[in-house]
Amino acid sequence: MGAASKLPNESKLSVKFYGSKKEALGNAVLHLTAVEISLDVDADRDGIVEKNNSNKASWKWGPNGHGAVLLVNCDSESYYKKRVDTEKEEISKVSDLKDMSRMILRTSGPTQLPEGYKLSLHITQTDAESVRVFIRCGPLDYPLVLNKEQLAAEVPYLGGNSELEFFVEGLRFPDKDFEGLVTISLSLLEPSDFPETPIFTDKVVFRVAPWIMTPNTLKPVEVFVCSTSDNYEFLKGIRKMVQSSGYKLKICHEYMNRGDRWMQDEIEFGYIDSPHQRFPVVLDSPRDGDLQEFPYEVLLGPDFGYVTRYAQAEEVSSLDSFGNLEVSPPVTVNGKNYPLGRIIIGVAFPTTAHGRNMTKVVQDFLWAQKVQEPIALYSDWLVVGHVDEFMTFVPAPDRKGFRLLLASPDAAYTVFTNLQNNGHGKAKLFQGKGEEISVNEILSNEEFRAENIYVQSCIDWNRDVLKKELGLDEDDIIDLPILFKVMAEENRAVAYYPDMVNMIVLGTNLGIPKPFGPQVNGSCALETEMRSLLEPLGLNCTFIDDFASYHKLLGEVHCGSNVLREPFAFKWWNLEM
Repeated sequence: MGAASKLPNESKLSVKFYGSKKEALGNAVLHLTAVEISLDVDADRDGIVEKNNSNKASWKWGPNGHGAVLLVNCDSESYYKKRVDTEKEEISKVSDLKDMSRMILRTSGPTQLPEGYKLSLHITQTDAESVRVFIRCGPLDYPLVLNKEQLAAEVPYLGGNSELEFFVEGLRFPDKDFEGLVTISLSLLEPSDFPETPIFTDKVVFRVAPWIMTPNTLKPVEVFVCSTSDNYEFLKGIRKMVQSSGYKLKICHEYMNRGDRWMQDEIEFGYIDSPHQRFPVVLDSPRDGDLQEFPYEVLLGPDFGYVTRYAQAEEVSSLDSFGNLEVSPPVTVNGKNYPLGRIIIGVAFPTTAHGRNMTKVVQDFLWAQKVQEPIALYSDWLVVGHVDEFMTFVPAPDRKGFRLLLASPDAAYTVFTNLQNNGHGKAKLFQGKGEEISVNEILSNEEFRAENIYVQSCIDWNRDVLKKELGLDEDDIIDLPILFKVMAEENRAVAYYPDMVNMIVLGTNLGIPKPFGPQVNGSCALETEMRSLLEPLGLNCTFIDDFASYHKLLGEVHCGSNVLREPFAFKWWNLEM
């Protein structure tokens, strides 16, 4: 608009009316009021709410994109009687404001609007499920103006050149029924005998930030493990490795874990990010074992968010534990970039009618985040059924910056055959564990060999999927010597000796399940093979004894630990979609 008026009806336009014979019929005076109105957000995503950005009413991905970003306010500003902040309809602490997005109403015009005119802020009933708006009335006064009970609210016109500040709160993550976009509108209403009529409407669009997982290649911040009555050796190994690596260690004690040691299975760490704020968010799995109170009671707090999904009328299976939820490092596949990597889950084989799957509500949530497009692998061939039982990623100094590690019975048979050929057929596995067996005995067991041929075929199927979906070559993959056995009662497989692929990755330091393999010249042949495969990449192998406290319970080091990592430097809104 042009220059704004300083007083209502300040500008006057005189109009004279004439008849057909040019006689004067009368005069009229039209009073004009000019007002500049702009509802503003950080549409260029630089952390500053700029004035009247021409792209504020739409949302576009990419480095040249536009549109404001909104965080789900899923942390808790309080440790005492805490609740997720979205469950509270008031702002109890000013610190909560940094988790919201600023929105500014800028006006320029007379000291007051003409009589009967007013400004109305409004949202749709659909968007009200996903957003709330607060207004700043004073340093500690931020009343609620829009929510699902109040879809429209009159907001004050302050006169002159003025700014009115609002704080917009995201309430839910993108999901199957919510793409993530919300619109907030501001209308100038004129008086009428009928419902008030908008003569001008300005609007802004936000996209709710997705939940983002962090791969093994990102820098660790803190390691989480459980203390139980029988895992002293495991804890000792983990503590020594974490301390030597220079990271923090958080131990969840028995009063909280109640004997549930499977830290990886209960939770998955991720984060949310915006131009003005980011913080870690834990995804709580629907498995809800005895560790179920830990993510809410211990992790949730200021700048540490919490989200979960509840299975509805679906039986939760072992595949809903988050050892069955991983994410790759960044990849490029047939020219398409995935700078945040791709989520990996395990499901039943596509042609299996009655297999186990990850519950639909979790799968829907993961797909809806959009920025780490999921890949489904076949993991139902395992008793526990988790992808972390046969694969992981480690950092590497060359090629794509990482290697995919896969469990490989074929590689294990190669190691054992070479041992036998070199005169070490009598070397024993499981020494000191009460169930010793020689290399010769393993190689002569035809039924056991057949089971491992089947396991190798399952892993090979997944290998092909991963090569295609992650754009990998054979040189990007390392095969680890691991044998499995099929449990007759379930006709599914478990690791025969500690599953070395199920490791914890702390930078270049790897905490690997100690395999208790055949002893040759005072060294474990399996450990020697692992070092020869991984140390050329600059990786350090530490073997941790989890035999009794984890392996015997069908889990390993990765299953019993979790790692909070730094977020990506890459900003999700710069993705080319």
